[in-house]
Amino acid sequence: MVLLVGTALPLTSMAYLAALGSRVQIQLRSSAFSISRKGFSPFRRIAQARLQSVSAAEFDRETLPSNESEIIFIGTGTSEGIPRVSCLTNPVKKCPVCFKAAEPGNKNRRLNTSILVRYPGPSGSRNILIDVGKFFYHSALRWFPAFGIRTIDAVIITHSHADAIGGLDDLRDWTNNVQPSVPIYVAQRDFEVMKKTHYYLVDTSVILPGAAVSELQFNIIPGEPFVVHDLKVTPLPVWHGRGYRSLGFRFGNVCYISDVSEIPEETYPLLKDCEILILDALRPDRSSSTHFGLPRALEEVRKIQPKRTFFTGMMHLMDHEEVNSYLMKLKETEGVDAQLSYDGLRIPVTL
Repeated sequence: MVLLVGTALPLTSMAYLAALGSRVQIQLRSSAFSISRKGFSPFRRIAQARLQSVSAAEFDRETLPSNESEIIFIGTGTSEGIPRVSCLTNPVKKCPVCFKAAEPGNKNRRLNTSILVRYPGPSGSRNILIDVGKFFYHSALRWFPAFGIRTIDAVIITHSHADAIGGLDDLRDWTNNVQPSVPIYVAQRDFEVMKKTHYYLVDTSVILPGAAVSELQFNIIPGEPFVVHDLKVTPLPVWHGRGYRSLGFRFGNVCYISDVSEIPEETYPLLKDCEILILDALRPDRSSSTHFGLPRALEEVRKIQPKRTFFTGMMHLMDHEEVNSYLMKLKETEGVDAQLSYDGLRIPVTL
């Protein structure tokens, strides 16, 4: 079976049943700076062990070679998603991008911004998810079966808005049926927000006996590089509106900054020699108070000088074909290698 970049091919029933035939226990290593949580009851541990019947290595239809890694764009849109319901129901004004996005397979269809970093591990591919927004279930439903992704080895959070943490509750499917828990890496300030928005996931003592919620291991991101399952991650502090800090992350030669209105001077040295830059670009004409627009994003690309750039977080004013056509001309005239990403895009990377 051959997988093309950005192409979703369903599992055949025979292959799926064959994968389910084996029972292999999944193990997750704990972090050195985990916040302790209440453990599972013996009954729950036994039940989950029985449910963990497929390892990442067995379920992956495409096992990564030992020297190859990839980025999968799980979502590339704004908080409200593309298409907008308000555009599709507008009787007066037709939104061309949203109507395109309503078509199956159209690259203008975008859910909450998120990527998955996939790299070889000792027992199969490691899957590190960056952000788990309010549309996470729909993104996972579309791309996890298509690309043979079963486990989530960790989730790293950029900030505490709904399009980055709204899907934390959906992780219960994994912790109830696939693996014992999911480590969450989050800045202290955003963890304080989670104590309010997802209090029952932070303090499971409030849950009634027998209720099933996501079993999460919260880890506070330090101010310096940290390691997640042998992957070195460097935080990239940026402003996401006045007075609001968000985090980008660097891993290997990849720099990821999804929600940004200003890059502070102290962050630029951390972007030195970045080969692949994934950067916020909300709209084609101007920036907003919380996000780069395409003109400002291109200014930053010229300053950072990565080898390749993929823009993400686009709203419905960003037509995929039209903007990429403009960026192609820019490459011919300036040598700036940049393009819009799209949901389901896969790119090889070096970590």
